[in-house]
Amino acid sequence: MTGEAIIEKLAAACGIEPEYRDNWGRIHPTSIEAKKSILNAMGLTVDSPEPAKEAWHATLARKWSNLSDPTIVVNVSDPPKKLFFQMPVRAQGEAPRGLKVSLIITDEQGEKQEHYYTQTDLSSEETVQTEGRTYHRWGIPFPRVQTLGYYSFHLSVLIGGLQSSQIIFVAICPEKAYIPTALQGDARAAGISISLYGVRSERNWGIGDFGDLREILDWVAEDLHGSIVGLNPLHAIFNRRPFNTSPYLPMSRFYRNYVYLDVPAMEDYRDSPEARTLVNASETQGLLSELRASKTVQYEQVAGLKQKVLRQVFQTFLENHWNRAGNKTDRHQEIENYVEREGLLLENFATFCALDSTIRSANPTVWIWSQWPPEYQRPDTEAVRQFRQEHRQEILFHKYLQWQIEKQLSEVQAKAEKIGMCIGLYHDLALAIDRFGSDSWAYQESFLPAVHVGAPPDAFSQQGQDWGFPPPDIKKIQEDGYHLFVKEIQKNCAFGGALRIDHIMRFFHLYFIPEGKLPNSGAYVSQPFGDLLGILALESIRNQVVIIGEDLGTVPVYIRDRLKDANVLSYRLLYFEKDDQQDFMRPESYPELALVTVATHDLPTLAGFWTHRDIEVRKDAGMLDTQQAVIGAAAEREADKRKMIAVLQDLNLFPEDFDENESVYAKVTGEIHNAVVGFLALTPAKLFILSQEDLFKDPDQQNLPGSTSEYPNWSLKMKYTVEELRSGKASEFCDMFRNWIDRSGRNKKQPLNP
Repeated sequence: MTGEAIIEKLAAACGIEPEYRDNWGRIHPTSIEAKKSILNAMGLTVDSPEPAKEAWHATLARKWSNLSDPTIVVNVSDPPKKLFFQMPVRAQGEAPRGLKVSLIITDEQGEKQEHYYTQTDLSSEETVQTEGRTYHRWGIPFPRVQTLGYYSFHLSVLIGGLQSSQIIFVAICPEKAYIPTALQGDARAAGISISLYGVRSERNWGIGDFGDLREILDWVAEDLHGSIVGLNPLHAIFNRRPFNTSPYLPMSRFYRNYVYLDVPAMEDYRDSPEARTLVNASETQGLLSELRASKTVQYEQVAGLKQKVLRQVFQTFLENHWNRAGNKTDRHQEIENYVEREGLLLENFATFCALDSTIRSANPTVWIWSQWPPEYQRPDTEAVRQFRQEHRQEILFHKYLQWQIEKQLSEVQAKAEKIGMCIGLYHDLALAIDRFGSDSWAYQESFLPAVHVGAPPDAFSQQGQDWGFPPPDIKKIQEDGYHLFVKEIQKNCAFGGALRIDHIMRFFHLYFIPEGKLPNSGAYVSQPFGDLLGILALESIRNQVVIIGEDLGTVPVYIRDRLKDANVLSYRLLYFEKDDQQDFMRPESYPELALVTVATHDLPTLAGFWTHRDIEVRKDAGMLDTQQAVIGAAAEREADKRKMIAVLQDLNLFPEDFDENESVYAKVTGEIHNAVVGFLALTPAKLFILSQEDLFKDPDQQNLPGSTSEYPNWSLKMKYTVEELRSGKASEFCDMFRNWIDRSGRNKKQPLNP
């Protein structure tokens, strides 16, 4: 077998796809160089024929040397008939003697079932010879396990005096994700999405917080008759501009950003005269006034002020509860229980935060963990163990913040359910991680080095996109029973009624770009989508959370079909839903199992689209570097606007006296605004979400992809304060939206739980 042939076999075995089809229909074969680079990143040395041959033999040996698969994800409606295992035998065709098998099944509560098999219970499957050894594969009847959940299968095999055993992680999963009673049949719902950081109010500290979110729930439910409030990802970030403020590039996807805490609502704040004195000081009040008045979120100043106050609040907690002599207080016991439930996941996160704070205090020029002393660059070193012992209080502080975040967020979702919102909070799970963040430090073996995740060239980015973060090592994650994936879904399903999965194609395949190469030099690598969708459906059912898959871009038909079968809602944008002639599709053409909206944070708002605001911004940022490019973008936009007006007219969504003249195309008039909202409300899609920017005709989008300091990404604030939402200033927009919610039958105020 030639060296290139070995590369091809290894690539196929490792899921590297041989080609992909772009959104212009062109086929792009994966180059042998891309395959080599990705295989090297996977730990297979293939730079020359001999190492490649060794890698191939090692891959074959690993396949047969394990007793069974490390992880099995089962569809409860269609379980496998057999559980397979393999063992080395002396010679091909030689019947083994004294073959005995035991299987002990342990559920999540520790309850056990024991099964024993003799040779007569087994089916003989196949014999193979590889790497000088002979292996035989058998099957035993797959045990009947009807209860959804996670199980440990302890398989033990005795053959010819040789015993082998293995723990197999088994997930018993539903076929479909959760759909609440309020959305079954032809029922539909609607709501508003906000960027919580950008919420303005007279009481917050220059950034939206959970107290503001409570008020927004009342506004959406009572004034708009909505039942959903969509949020940006609340993941923990470094809160440093311009590189560390994106909620879609978090330091951790497991834990959240403390800047969203409503500090005055904390019990320990109310019990802390020192904290209240600090906040009420004239200097602090002056700073708060400046932060509220700022047109953009000042992350560093907000985070610095909140940290300062929260540390004083934490001291009060220590004095009143943690260090208090005698019996433990209820709050002491509560945080202990929380820390125990979270386990190593929280320990690693809090340790990282404490290390980052401690090391940067000593040396402010150290910004990323790869600059830390080598002994702190892994979580399992002796130096880190000693740090945990010596800095227990600092680590506890960061655990305390997460405990308080979850308490407040839980209360917000409980309020949503109490006031009859059928979904309540709609969360967002980012695809990316900050490669210098907590997750990348704590779980280094779960990510592949020397490759980045990105996207191939498409209509959105004709050069392709390198997103700059490492892909997961899915083999390692699979071998670990998908533990990190399960935790990620569980943590992000909590305290909400819906969850959006950013780039849902990640479950099927990811585009890998070798480090140092252009995006068009990459390749798609397959992911175990059946397993990942099964676990997603299981957590959706358990948490009673609707799942929305962001399926924008070049999406193969089979992916959308499989998502539909699993009850994962599609994510459809007004701008992108066009037919083969590039005309906008009519409302009835939208799928039922979908969420519809105008745009995303990365695209122009409706007002920005109409006035070419995004084109101006891209020009100013140097992204449209010729006048011809600007003219071309503007001409294409005007054509789209005319097509949109045409379909809205055809649907009779304009008043009878609507006058289509040139002035119509200059800005989003009230008639156009009303018609677009009505268009989306009338689709059969289960969920309709309008961003607050599109409700209030704000021309500025939250993010300009590809920019850093050229645009105020992730920091723009709402047009109206929370207090103004229910006043005359915003009432015209609110009345229009509520009218469409009522007319389209999306007014669904009933409890989330059936």
